[in-house]
Amino acid sequence: MNKTMSARGRLALSCGVAALTAALAFSAPVLADELTVGEVVVTAQKRSENLQDVPLSVAALDGERLQSMFAAGDDILSLSARVPALYAESSNGRVAPRFYIRGLGNADFDLAASQPVSVIMDDVVMENVVLKSTPLFDLDRVEVMRGPQGTLFGRNTTAGIVKFDTIRPSQTLSARGTATYGSYGTLSFDGGLGAPIVQDLLAARLSVLVQRRDDWIDNAFTKKNNALGGYEETAVRLQLLFTPTEDFSALLGVHNRSLDGTSAVFRANILTKGGNSLNGNYKRDKVFFDGGGNNPQAYDGSGASLRIEYKLPAATLTSISAYETTNGVSRGDIDGGNMTNGPGFIPFPSDTADGIKDLDQVTQEIRLASDTDGPLSWQVGAYYFDSRMVLRTDPGFVAPTELRHENTSWAVFGQASYQIAEAWKLTAGLRWTSDEKTLTNIVAPIPFAKVNVSDEQVSWDLSAFYDVSDTVGLYGRVARGFRGPTIQGRDVAFFGAPSVAQSETILSWEAGFKSELFDRRVRLNGAVFTYTVNDPQFTAVGGSGNIVRLLNAKEGRALGFELDGEWVVNENLVLTAGYSYADTEIKDSTLAVGVCAQCTVTDPLNSQNRALINGNPFPNAPESIFDVSARFSLPIGNGGELFAYTDWNVQGRTNLFLYESREFYTDGNYEGGLKIGYAREDGAWEAALFARNITDESNVKGGIDFNNNTAFVNEPRVIGVALTARLR
Repeated sequence: MNKTMSARGRLALSCGVAALTAALAFSAPVLADELTVGEVVVTAQKRSENLQDVPLSVAALDGERLQSMFAAGDDILSLSARVPALYAESSNGRVAPRFYIRGLGNADFDLAASQPVSVIMDDVVMENVVLKSTPLFDLDRVEVMRGPQGTLFGRNTTAGIVKFDTIRPSQTLSARGTATYGSYGTLSFDGGLGAPIVQDLLAARLSVLVQRRDDWIDNAFTKKNNALGGYEETAVRLQLLFTPTEDFSALLGVHNRSLDGTSAVFRANILTKGGNSLNGNYKRDKVFFDGGGNNPQAYDGSGASLRIEYKLPAATLTSISAYETTNGVSRGDIDGGNMTNGPGFIPFPSDTADGIKDLDQVTQEIRLASDTDGPLSWQVGAYYFDSRMVLRTDPGFVAPTELRHENTSWAVFGQASYQIAEAWKLTAGLRWTSDEKTLTNIVAPIPFAKVNVSDEQVSWDLSAFYDVSDTVGLYGRVARGFRGPTIQGRDVAFFGAPSVAQSETILSWEAGFKSELFDRRVRLNGAVFTYTVNDPQFTAVGGSGNIVRLLNAKEGRALGFELDGEWVVNENLVLTAGYSYADTEIKDSTLAVGVCAQCTVTDPLNSQNRALINGNPFPNAPESIFDVSARFSLPIGNGGELFAYTDWNVQGRTNLFLYESREFYTDGNYEGGLKIGYAREDGAWEAALFARNITDESNVKGGIDFNNNTAFVNEPRVIGVALTARLR
């Protein structure tokens, strides 16, 4: 439930974290000698490296954790709070997710919104918020890189990167597939088949995703049962790997995605004035919509990429070319009810549709990286980005507005690492970026002149790594990141003018440790950080004036830490756990924003009845995140095992808007999952029963404040069966 965690609950959580850390640190010596944590290979520095040797805070997910996470047909939002310091939410259904790392993100729901967290899919940046919702299937690995990553990867990012790598073709026949079926007619199939086409010359891999759910939410206003809540999503990807020589390879990938479903389901007045607990107006399987057409959503997109590698005598030349395109629209009853019987007081109706026409994104990266042994390794490169789209907003009470948004960016970058002594390695990176955006009027109720913004900035990072021993390392990192200026045009549809935010820059300091303890039976990594953001870009969303305006605060500050742990208790039990804490603060004594229509604001107000937000936390920045998983297996028969896998996460206090109120925050949200079944120890197949959100928690994920105390919640409990098979 959306309620404040009691003092006893907070104490229990703190004690649990302390006990977990103590257990990881002191209990492991009882284990058998042959049991160790596995090596985790990451590409956080565009090279394949052991996670324990990378001088920055990285978390990696693969295997059963990913498989269980998506068992109920969930989308990319299922990663939220499953990794320390990572949070995600969306007020637009299965498209346009918003990511936050270490508290830094962007609550803007506009389809051209800029985010300080980048999503990278197979080395291609997914810049637009719709592209960030690219379906996840046939995955090899997920990496979460915390802190500024402006030197090496695609677009500049001041908060961090979520990086996805899919399984690639090889010269070995391999196949995998997982099929699930559960509550609400939820069905999911995620599979891939790879095989050589011409031995040692051409290989292919075909990957497929099918997800669907029946409509399961009744519309009590129209008296239609099972009116909304469902979706059908399909995606396919074909990869061809051409290797004519040992020194040359070309990987061509094409993909397509089709989504037809329900956008976010807003629920009117489910928060009572004066508190943040869900009230009697909330019915998980019922809404009272008089508009929105039952909130339909449909998106189609496709893309292609070509990765070419050529090995020179002392270096490797890499070229990555990519193209993405998408179209779609979402519509919603934004007030979440009706003026006749609410629920609660609704002063006016709101039925809005937003969409993208002809989004085209082109990216090109060329990189030259050293490929020899020795104390020095280096890489240099250039990057080009171009994105063009038409944004369409239909407020319902006037003709639709169409605006053309364009963004072009150039960059050159370089990084070098030098082993100055046996135990010491220094790494430094530098990047120059030019970023330009324009907004042009196509159709608008009030004409405006073209808006153009641009900037050029230098990003850099410097880190040092010290090997205390073969299994313990210490590192320090300082990094400067930059996010280019941004244009917000949504208010044009409501007779307003575009707004602009100037560039934000960040200076981040980080110190951490990487360790594999007790004969490598325990992996425990941690980092402490602090950062200062100059001119942070925020978006004032909603308020009684129902506006969406970009703004810059003078400064934002944060400090915190994160821990990632894995413990192989014995041959039958493996535990993982993580914890993060982030204290974020807006520093601007004069910055004021509009406030809600019916809630209880706790900030001081200025003479225009606007909230002064100095000292407030960043919006959607969880103060803490705790996640834990456990897998227990019991060998039976000839090469088989019974197993149970469970995972849980807890999200600390999270303010939903720039201002603070007694209604629009959450604290103590949690979810858990369970899977019980039989598997072959060689991984050939498994059959299991599963449950996601097993306790059927109703957790508020966001709010609508311009009209009434409306909110939207998490996915319901899904119980089902899962079958997995692998050939490798």
